[in-house]
Amino acid sequence: MTIEAVVFDFGGVFTSSPFSGLHKWHTERGLDPELGLRAVFGPYDQDTDHPWHQLERGEIALEAAAEQIKAVGAEMGIDVDLKEMFGALGGESGARSDVVEKGLALRASGYRTALITNNIKEFSDGWRAMIPVDELFEVIVDSSAVGIRKPDLRIYEMTLEQLGVAAEKAVFLDDAPGNIVAARAAGMHAILVEDDHTGAFAELDRLLAEG
Repeated sequence: MTIEAVVFDFGGVFTSSPFSGLHKWHTERGLDPELGLRAVFGPYDQDTDHPWHQLERGEIALEAAAEQIKAVGAEMGIDVDLKEMFGALGGESGARSDVVEKGLALRASGYRTALITNNIKEFSDGWRAMIPVDELFEVIVDSSAVGIRKPDLRIYEMTLEQLGVAAEKAVFLDDAPGNIVAARAAGMHAILVEDDHTGAFAELDRLLAEG
């Protein structure tokens, strides 16, 4: 089946993974990264009422989410300060120029392009300023704007509908395994982007070449 559309995640694809960055942040401080990430993000391969999930769906503000996540951490016996954590990551993660160039080249070659990002309203201006969004994507679906977050199948279906492309003719790239599983459940091809992102884009090239 010929691929007509390439759909990207933002964090972990166009930038280094925030999950990896926060894992490193905990480790450097002698903290348990698995426990810390579970407190901050909840079960990320699910869509629940965890405060981070509510934040990504645009249901609560960042300040309220930070307070609730701090309380979640306290119940787990750890001190969670979102401002400190994300502040420490702020200077580490610029956009990957090779991925930006790849996205621009794909669109110039005639592929339909889209972005599905689990994001928060307070970060919107910041992440959009990192890459040329209007040049890269025909369709942008931000969880905090549409009230649906990955891995909810509806966010994939919404994106495909806006693109006007059948699921089996689209490929999705994301750094979260649960989101990859969901994309495949929606009928899309899907490629996991790891910290060394070059392998994922080599896999993408192979898939596109098959068509």
